Amino acid sequence: MLTKQKKGKIIKESGVHDKDTGSPEVQIAVLSRRIDELASHLKKHLKDKHSRRGLLQMVADRRTHLKYLEGKDKKRYNTIVKKLGLKK
Repeated sequence: MLTKQKKGKIIKESGVHDKDTGSPEVQIAVLSRRIDELASHLKKHLKDKHSRRGLLQMVADRRTHLKYLEGKDKKRYNTIVKKLGLKK
């Protein structure tokens, strides 16, 4: 689970300004962290189908944000992808 402190740290690291919570970079970073935590949960609990569905929804949501950012500003897209290590 993503605590308030962890989420605040992620927002501070990837935000454009101090009170930035809605930019695509922040949303992608928070979703990536939640995806990582849920993926580790699913490695232990293989039969948790409801969490697996939530994971797939988060991955799709992150993909949507990435696609939007790629079309809007390629430089910001490349920066966030490189920072989070999403593409190989």
